[in-house]
Amino acid sequence: MDIRPFLTPIRWSEDQVHLIDQRVLPVTERWIACADWAGVAEAIVTMAVRGAPAIGIAAAYGVALAARASLRGADLQAAFDGLAATRPTAVNLFWALDRLQRQVASATAAGEDLGEALLSEAQAIHAEDLAMCQAMGDHGAALLPANVRLLTHCNTGSLATGGYGTALGVVRSAARAGKLLRVYADETRPFLQGSRLTAWELARDGLPVRVITDNMAAWYMRQGEVDAIVVGTDRIAANGDVANKIGTYGLAVLAQAHNLPFYVVGPTSTIDLNTPDGDQIPIEQRPAREVTHVGQTQVVPDGVPVENPAFDVTPAHLVTAIITEHGVLHPPYAEGLRTHVGKSVAPTQRSVH
Repeated sequence: MDIRPFLTPIRWSEDQVHLIDQRVLPVTERWIACADWAGVAEAIVTMAVRGAPAIGIAAAYGVALAARASLRGADLQAAFDGLAATRPTAVNLFWALDRLQRQVASATAAGEDLGEALLSEAQAIHAEDLAMCQAMGDHGAALLPANVRLLTHCNTGSLATGGYGTALGVVRSAARAGKLLRVYADETRPFLQGSRLTAWELARDGLPVRVITDNMAAWYMRQGEVDAIVVGTDRIAANGDVANKIGTYGLAVLAQAHNLPFYVVGPTSTIDLNTPDGDQIPIEQRPAREVTHVGQTQVVPDGVPVENPAFDVTPAHLVTAIITEHGVLHPPYAEGLRTHVGKSVAPTQRSVH
């Protein structure tokens, strides 16, 4: 299998954050240059950049931009507040911002250049994410049999992270180990992250992907065409309940009905020990237009109300295993999650370009 190099979708260059615009994929590969934190915030809100780890990395660079533009406390706090308000569900965003807040205090106390200190911390977060994704990929691949056929939902690859991916990191590691036969990518309605993004990046990287609509998943399981389901996560509650892209819960129920393993892959930065269970996770409501239109084509009659929750919660008892950069957790999850959060991850490098 010819496996090509994976994409790095976030880059720092010449005092700007460069983001691949995921809204125009798969038709156009376009990059956005953000010169200030407000531009980064807009990219997060409009989903030009998306995926829990990628959001956290982009926000960290946004704070660095703010610090390099102004060292006044009120201006920097406005950046923290504005970036924190972009999306409510992905805990990586708040984890990264909290880490930058602590770096502000540390650098100020030490008399360091604040702009350089925050940029260094953002680059460290980016580098650590790459290392974590590769570790998660290898841990997950070790669970899989030879000639495995995987089903995945949403986009959890290079585009959703600093590179390599969480659930798609498992796919990549399985391919490198010679285990991967095929990946089925759900369309992931209504915003089609699976068909637009997952299929694009896996095809780009030379990996065997096929797109199916969300309502085909049960039939493919019934036909014996799926060996395991592997998904990412935006937040893991203290008891192991998992928030992920809407439609994930349904796949978990189907996996149980067909006696298939359901694996959740996420770095420790997605573990939220302050949220006791999934009922306490805030669920983002996205604009109705994502449902009423596919591109520029209207598919819902005028005046008909729609609902558009971006995430759902999968109860812990439906999750076969949770895979972090530290290894594989099996139920019950509470103690293992605490242990993994308590461990530290050493970055393989201090800067990402």
